[in-house]
Amino acid sequence: MTSHEKQKSTRIDRRDDVRPNEGEHKYGDVEFADPVNNKYPVDTPEHVRAAWSYIHHKDNAGKYDAAEVRQIESRIKRAAKKHGVDIDED
Repeated sequence: MTSHEKQKSTRIDRRDDVRPNEGEHKYGDVEFADPVNNKYPVDTPEHVRAAWSYIHHKDNAGKYDAAEVRQIESRIKRAAKKHGVDIDED
C-alpha cells in the first residue's frame, strides 16, 4: 500500500463519473486533495493553485457534498502551506 493510498478518507465518496486510475496514470503516484477519486493533484505549487481554482468551479464542487468540499479544501490549504503557495480564500 502506498502512502497516498493510506490517505484515502471515508469522508469522500467514490464518484461514478470518475476513473481513479486515470488520475494516477496522468500524474503518477502523487498526493491528491481527493485521494478516493484521484482528483486535484497537490504535489507542486502549480497543481495546488489549479486544484484551488477547480474545486471552486460550481460544476466541480457540485459533484461533492459540502463536507467533502471542505475536506478537499483543507487538503489543498495544507498542500499550499507546504509548497509556500498563497491562495485566495474569498
